Amino acid sequence: MTDRHSLDDLLAIMARLRDPARGCPWDVQQDFASIAPYTIEEAYEVVDAIDRQDWPDLRDELGDLLLQVVFHAQMASERGLFDFADVAHAISDKMIRRHPHVFGDVSYDDVEAQKAAWETIKAGERAAKGEASDDSALAGVSRGLAEWKRAQKLQEKAARTGFDWPDPNPVLDKLAEEIEEVRAEFAAGADTARLQDEIGDVAFVLVNLARHAGVDFSQALRHANAKFERRFRRMEALATDSGEPLAARDLDAQEALWDEVKREERGGA
Repeated sequence: MTDRHSLDDLLAIMARLRDPARGCPWDVQQDFASIAPYTIEEAYEVVDAIDRQDWPDLRDELGDLLLQVVFHAQMASERGLFDFADVAHAISDKMIRRHPHVFGDVSYDDVEAQKAAWETIKAGERAAKGEASDDSALAGVSRGLAEWKRAQKLQEKAARTGFDWPDPNPVLDKLAEEIEEVRAEFAAGADTARLQDEIGDVAFVLVNLARHAGVDFSQALRHANAKFERRFRRMEALATDSGEPLAARDLDAQEALWDEVKREERGGA
């Protein structure tokens, strides 16, 4: 049985990997910008493991994500900016500060009151940092979020002012309207900029529809991707078994295979 490593061991391993003389050349060459895409990728892989309920894989993916935090902290330490201990202190202090109902003597009547207080506390934090005052209801929505998530956050904040549809039906109507506008742009031979604008509107409304339905937009898209991949791979297998590769068939024949796969999934109905 191998020895169990501690967080201190991980910090030491990362420092060794970054050592200019004895470390790994690839690790030494990295900077914040080059590592950032890996950080995002590892976060998504954590979510994927949760979605699949693969708990051993979740353990491994959480380790990969932790490594990203350690990597960034090591690079910051080398530049004299901060170190891992500062990161842990900052998040601990923030959690205590943002939960006065847990770590202090504050009480809230309900969850909505707690959410309102949370936003007030965050506004105070921004002011303490010297950030420019922003009285908009949309203040505080990070530009670093995935755009679908930023759309959701903007919609949620706007909804707190009452600017929101009462149920999904008007959202469905708006979605149909936006799709027709995309169709009209295609018919008019619109340029890419116009199509980008209109398709962006469709995507924004789709996020809004998911919010009203209580559906996680990212999870819904992950499930759609998984379903498409599963069906497409089955199409390829069926085509190969019949002696004619999928790519050699015309679109009608490919769609016939797609329908066959869907019938298989429904139990042959």
